[in-house]
Amino acid sequence: MSDAAIGRVDEIPVGEGRAFAVDGEQIAVYRMRDGTLRALGAVCPHRGGPLADGLTDDESVVCPLHGRTYDLISGAETTGSGPGVCSHAVRADDDGSILMGLECR
Repeated sequence: MSDAAIGRVDEIPVGEGRAFAVDGEQIAVYRMRDGTLRALGAVCPHRGGPLADGLTDDESVVCPLHGRTYDLISGAETTGSGPGVCSHAVRADDDGSILMGLECR
């Protein structure tokens, strides 16, 4: 599995997410308060809500349109039995570049 450079960490305020276009897909990358990164598919499967704009805590993101909640590690939908979103391995390089695995995990 290879990592793709998709942006820079300083583009994402601490505690928020930003969407990046990667290989024709929208990926939401979140900069956690402890400095770690999380990456999920950026489109809520329920009604297409922008997950990068959702509220986050240490474990989940809430879709701003209808309140569906997704686990920031696995991408699983945690408020019901709906489909989850793709989760990606993501990290910051020493120079501040965001490196993301292209495959769903």
